[in-house]
Amino acid sequence: MPRFTVHIRDEWLAVPCRDTTNTIRWLGLEAVKRYVKNKPDNGGITAVKDARFVVRRCQGSGLLDADDTIDDVLEDNDFVELAIEGDTMSPDFIPCQPGVSHLTAAYKEPGEYIGLDGNSLTSTDLVNLGRGLYKIKLTPEAERGVVKSRELLDTIVKENKVVYGITTGFGKFARTVIPVHKLKELQENLVRSHSAGVGNPLSPERTRMLLALRINVLAKGHSGISLETLHSMIQAFNASCLSFVPEKGTVGASGDLAPLSHLALGLMGEGKMWSPKSGWADAKYVLEAHGLKPVSLRPKEGLALINGTQMITSLGAEAVERAQAIAQQADIIAALTLEVLKGTTKAFDSDIHALRPHPGQIEVALRFRSLLDSDHHPSEIAESHRFCDRVQDAYTMRCCPQVHGIANDTIKFVQSIINTEINSATDNPMVFAERGETISGGNFHGEYPAKALDFLAIAVHELASISERRIERLCNPSLSELPAFLVNEGGLNSGFMIAHCSAAALVSENKVLCHPSSVDSLSTSAATEDHVSMGGWAARKALRVVEHVEQVLAIELLAACQGIEFLRPLRTTTPLEKVYDLVRSVVKPWIKDRFMSPDIEAAHRLLLDQKVWHVAKPYIDKYQTEYIPESRPGSPTAFSLDPPASPRKRLRHESMN
Repeated sequence: MPRFTVHIRDEWLAVPCRDTTNTIRWLGLEAVKRYVKNKPDNGGITAVKDARFVVRRCQGSGLLDADDTIDDVLEDNDFVELAIEGDTMSPDFIPCQPGVSHLTAAYKEPGEYIGLDGNSLTSTDLVNLGRGLYKIKLTPEAERGVVKSRELLDTIVKENKVVYGITTGFGKFARTVIPVHKLKELQENLVRSHSAGVGNPLSPERTRMLLALRINVLAKGHSGISLETLHSMIQAFNASCLSFVPEKGTVGASGDLAPLSHLALGLMGEGKMWSPKSGWADAKYVLEAHGLKPVSLRPKEGLALINGTQMITSLGAEAVERAQAIAQQADIIAALTLEVLKGTTKAFDSDIHALRPHPGQIEVALRFRSLLDSDHHPSEIAESHRFCDRVQDAYTMRCCPQVHGIANDTIKFVQSIINTEINSATDNPMVFAERGETISGGNFHGEYPAKALDFLAIAVHELASISERRIERLCNPSLSELPAFLVNEGGLNSGFMIAHCSAAALVSENKVLCHPSSVDSLSTSAATEDHVSMGGWAARKALRVVEHVEQVLAIELLAACQGIEFLRPLRTTTPLEKVYDLVRSVVKPWIKDRFMSPDIEAAHRLLLDQKVWHVAKPYIDKYQTEYIPESRPGSPTAFSLDPPASPRKRLRHESMN
């Protein structure tokens, strides 16, 4: 028989429906009838048949017409919210923020799987799991390791051995031995008491990443989790049944205890959960609606679920992946700005960078050469000022390889740390089945990812800092030789005046966010945990810094494309024209002032989807393929990735300043 779960005020009610041709009003009245039956004062409702209410789906908050039939607008096991006239929205109802969840808007259950073994997951894989592109399964080797680890723990319990976290309390209570008949209660109490986080919940994507990463760590076979519990976690992941996980509350040692406890609490059928099918609802109802049962914890399993650095690392994985994407696209945007400002390509000569051979610097200079004026991609704009009298460009253009380069090198360093952490066992105690023992250690300490993510924020921020200065040059007529603020009829129109202010505001905010959180530590748990990493905040603010960088570069991208309008009919190089065309496919030129925020959001979306990179990358790759490494006569090193300059190009190198 079809059944629907209805949320009224502070209660969830299961309402069976024999005939789905009944109307939404009938469903609402049935729910109200069940609600007042449990209330001594009838919940303040004097006559059920006269009750006035509105009904909306929990998923997406869509309002339902009272005269529609249930069959037309709901599916079996759907979750709905009923608001009685005069009530405010129930405080227990937590709608997803508009635009936050890709899963909410267009969730399609994936058909492909990623096999987890605890050793080979990458930050790219993890982000794709968060986006709902794959389901999860364990490799056979991982399953065997998990079983062996659990067998050792069961032996420890059977022999009444005293082992931390298995037969004792936690933290300050590590010397308190717990009777065998209370070991299940011990683990449940641990999860409940440690579910003390605060703040907004993680988005569904980020909760999927958190759950996937915890599964991967448990799959290493050194945590003592049972195969049954691990399979239950995988089933919840594959159904996108995601716990309510507040974003604040971890100090990053002993692991991310609060957020991981909230993650485990939902799996136990307690607290709140979200799924694409239900929206937010009580966890037990969400699990039941997907045919799943709450996890029943065995000895040590509560500790295995909550002790580790997965909150820091999963958010860090997203931060570093987005940082890498925006760093690549920053080179393209800066190259476009250089064209608009009629800069020179001389500063990107391969011999200059061979004398200071940092990998990132060489890579960025090569990208600039592959995008800017050359025999490979001639530019009419560059040709128009070949014999100008400018000696050299401002640092914000000339020094892009040096500034962008260190950001690239730092991102690669951080990515290495994050990928190691993704495949590390980080709880305590560790279970070594092959040695027949458990060993207490400190792998849960989040200092590695915390420090790395502080470095990431500092490095990637500079991409926005230098971008904001280029936006200033584009908007300032004394520097750009373009109309003030890139618009005609200045005064009547303000153009990019306040867009530049927004960029400046974001850069200033980033300067505060770049203060490293990992230099701080506060002793917790009665001085048992007397040094912590503060990695949770390092990860969250790194993500905010990266987002601000994306937004600043989105503004520069729009400004550079607007600058191109004033140089027509001259054309830039083929790859940069392709970038211009991409932008114009979503944002039209500024003829006069208009509402600008949607334009910035559209450009930001292009960067998030890496479309700017995908448009330019084939040209970058072709340039690198055709211009194979070779040394020029007299060159100090063989780092050159360009052919010898033609006589015409030599003239340009010497004359076009």
